[in-house]
Amino acid sequence: MINYVDILKKIGLNFRGERIKQGLSQEKFAELANVHTNYIGKVERGEQNLTVKKIIDLANSLEISEEKVFDFSKVLRQ
Repeated sequence: MINYVDILKKIGLNFRGERIKQGLSQEKFAELANVHTNYIGKVERGEQNLTVKKIIDLANSLEISEEKVFDFSKVLRQ
């Protein structure tokens, strides 16, 4: 059975990994995505329920493909 909380955590970890890989702070990522820093923190912790539109907006702000966001094969374990 698919657990949406686990999926949100994996998506959040992928966003965090890409942000760190690009050398961006949460503040800079939030600025690029035109959202509040607290929102980015919630996304990265898997606490923020995301729409498909918001996932695409966040991915575009990091200039990454949706495939990277949904690639759970390389997600680090918490």
